[in-house]
Amino acid sequence: MAMKEINYKQFETLNLPNEIINMLSMIHEYKGKQELFLETKPEVLEKLVEIAKIQSTDSSNRIEGINTSDSRFKALMTNKIKPQNRAEEEISGYRYVLDTIHNAYENIPITKNVILELHRDLYSFSASRLGGRFKITDNYIEEADEKGNTFIRFQPIPAFQTSDYMNSLVNNFKEELGKGIVDPLILIPCFILDFLCIHPFNDGNGRMSRLLTLLLLYQNNYAVGKYISIETIIEKTKSSYYDSLQDSSIDWHENKNNYLPFIRYMLGVILKAYKDFEDRYNVLLLEKVKPAKRVFDVISNSHSPLSKVEIMNLCPEISKRTIERAIIVLQNDDKIKKVGEGKLTTYALKNSK
Repeated sequence: MAMKEINYKQFETLNLPNEIINMLSMIHEYKGKQELFLETKPEVLEKLVEIAKIQSTDSSNRIEGINTSDSRFKALMTNKIKPQNRAEEEISGYRYVLDTIHNAYENIPITKNVILELHRDLYSFSASRLGGRFKITDNYIEEADEKGNTFIRFQPIPAFQTSDYMNSLVNNFKEELGKGIVDPLILIPCFILDFLCIHPFNDGNGRMSRLLTLLLLYQNNYAVGKYISIETIIEKTKSSYYDSLQDSSIDWHENKNNYLPFIRYMLGVILKAYKDFEDRYNVLLLEKVKPAKRVFDVISNSHSPLSKVEIMNLCPEISKRTIERAIIVLQNDDKIKKVGEGKLTTYALKNSK
């Protein structure tokens, strides 16, 4: 197998596609607006912080098939109960590291040892010995076909080379970032892709990649993930997420891979987060907006009927009980209709097909 060389100097002279340049420009514009919002109405935004933490913890774990009941999840998030199984231990660990990043991101250097410490904390509620240790056996990224047969999609760096590659990853990233030539929004997806191709841990690589994404965005003054869950956007576009990772990892070991598909995907996620942030900020700022109108607007803007859970996710600033009352009001006013029954119930505009 050829030896991968991690080096980001190529991006200093790379001609980016117009699509990516336009996305960068839009994100920079939204970032300027967010900073203005923070200065004028900081108290409004605090309502979004806890919602984003809960959604991020839920979504990032669900991507990996880690979940528990809704009632126990809520209790875990408020520290009212202790985790009872491996899934709940890993959910609690994610929330713990997420809190660390939220509260101390400015004081968390990007080094190999710090990444190990964050991984250790990810397993701090677990008896597992995997936390805080690089993989001790070679691992493989597998995929299942439609018939359930599994095959190796990507072969990461061997275990014995992991430590050296992680040093190379963080050192090259920091060196290129320090030059100030390449936009951090280009370098961060490259760092995350290379991290996932190294696959340094026997478990927790995906969750660590999303935590590191938040950390690096925060450190480079893109704090939208504090108010809008980037992990939730990734979960909702999981198919595109995995497709872009696969496209950008082809010929990775031979130094011929194309980072642009994953860069394009991640810029889309960040841009979506900023758009959602502006929408929710405006809703919170305009306190006269009634819940029924907010729910009606969400259903109106959807291309397909929405379940109650989907409405709640799109209106995190409104309580479940208030949303349920708003749905009843809108039905009584003949503005929306119920589609389906039981767990399959969704809601659409009355005049929609």
